[in-house]
Amino acid sequence: MCRLIARLDIKGNNLIKPIQLDGVMPVGCPIDRAKKYYLEGCDEMILIDSVASLYGRNHLKDIIEKIAKEIFVPLTVGGGLRTLDNIIDVMNSGADKVAINTQAVRKPDFIKQISDHVGSQSMVIQIDAKKKSPGKWEVFVENGKEATGIDLHYWMEKTIDLGAGEILLTSIDKEGTRSGFDVDLYNSIKHLAKIPLIASGGMGNFDHLIELLKNKEIDAFAIADILHVQNISIKTIKNICDIN
Repeated sequence: MCRLIARLDIKGNNLIKPIQLDGVMPVGCPIDRAKKYYLEGCDEMILIDSVASLYGRNHLKDIIEKIAKEIFVPLTVGGGLRTLDNIIDVMNSGADKVAINTQAVRKPDFIKQISDHVGSQSMVIQIDAKKKSPGKWEVFVENGKEATGIDLHYWMEKTIDLGAGEILLTSIDKEGTRSGFDVDLYNSIKHLAKIPLIASGGMGNFDHLIELLKNKEIDAFAIADILHVQNISIKTIKNICDIN
């Protein structure tokens, strides 16, 4: 079964639409939209604090608590989670999983620490990747603003070895562009598919999703713009793309 995940990038109290993880546009209230997508039948939800890296901590506790009271599908929270106490705090607020990016790159042992404490099933590695040359992608951190020099394929294998339970892989080049998923990116990692993989970044129409559904190694799709801006319902997407 392929999962359809509503991705909500949040800045302050606003749901925003990122454009290549840089430019942003406010598009509504995250709490209202979360309830809407839940009622439409999303399988899971991801909340990302888009400015957490700037301030060194996650600011979504109140929003998480309010959303967790209204929706009853798995909820993943990411952005600014730097310590085990941060992890425990957001999970006590209602998160089922946590997504880690910057701190995982800075301190890879943090992945194992989280996995040992809350279980690998709750440990999502968030990877923002940018194409550098044919067949090569580089890992970026700080919400896509800082290059690391780390090869994507190497980093995926390392995070899996350290206890990651799932990977959320976003194409920086495609994020918010409506130009389609980076098919080459996801096809390049088929041989690494040892844990569930979530594809994110670029969906602008139904054909984009139908095309990437051919890659059977992808377990889920995190979508944003088509929901927040184009206002196409989860139910419509599932019906047209034949997602059960």
